[in-house]
Amino acid sequence: MHPAPSIILFTTLSGLGYGLAAVLGLGLLDASAMATKLAHLLALGLIAGGLLSSTLHLGNPQRAWRAFSQWRTSWLSREGVLAVTSFVPLSLSAVASIWSGEYLPLSGPLGAALCAATVYCTAMIYASLRSVQAWNTQLTPLCYLLFALAGGLVLASLFASLGGGSVGLIAVLAVMAIAGAWVAKLAWWRRMAAEPPLSTPVSATGLGFIGKVRLLERPHVNGNYLTDEMGFRVARKHAAKLRAIAIGLGAIVPAAVLAVVALTAGEGGWLAALACIVAALSFLAGVLAERWLFFAEARHAVMNYYGG
Repeated sequence: MHPAPSIILFTTLSGLGYGLAAVLGLGLLDASAMATKLAHLLALGLIAGGLLSSTLHLGNPQRAWRAFSQWRTSWLSREGVLAVTSFVPLSLSAVASIWSGEYLPLSGPLGAALCAATVYCTAMIYASLRSVQAWNTQLTPLCYLLFALAGGLVLASLFASLGGGSVGLIAVLAVMAIAGAWVAKLAWWRRMAAEPPLSTPVSATGLGFIGKVRLLERPHVNGNYLTDEMGFRVARKHAAKLRAIAIGLGAIVPAAVLAVVALTAGEGGWLAALACIVAALSFLAGVLAERWLFFAEARHAVMNYYGG
């Protein structure tokens, strides 16, 4: 599948934003601290930025509102409805923290639950597609949820180090979430490599009774929408390198840095804050690589008709 930059940014930024918002909603940071007030603003900014970037992938962005009408059957529509709905409790929690330094015990957990539900719907847009076998597994939403949680805790550790809470506790939780996210991702990759293809040129054409099915000529001389969007290929050696980069930047570096922070930071400080910034930037780079591979390595069944 074609790894569109707008969708990669959307899933990455919104996942970080919803993860941070969920951490804030669960009250893991001190609502009265200035750092926590900034965390609320960053969470809302990441969510809004991610949602706006997703519209760049639309052929007619002015018609995006129509996606909200099919919530009964479409995961995309459900995602849109929940994304808008979640802004209500998240905004209330942000206003309460910024203006009065209070944590709202009702809107906080509600906002966290809606964040998880929104990320789940985002993942199910891909997991529900039987035509893309790599995505069609419950490991897909599990990975999305765990990466969002890990990203939120990594960012929360930064704000905790600036006085928003116990940096040691949140750093430990972040390391655990990072480990869980990448264990799930490794299982996702292992499944993708081991699963035999459900759709083959034989099953796609129904011509197996004649003999061996092979491509004589492509359906189109020139490229078209299908070959551009669903026929993207990444060389195996490049995929292996990108996986190593994703694991190194998204797992090893942030986990190691945050483990050191948890053991030495105490209540925080500028050194801990700088270390958390390094961890956050490294995690972001790793997730971008992981998300690029998520699309680039996926194979659409329609490519059976193009010799894929």
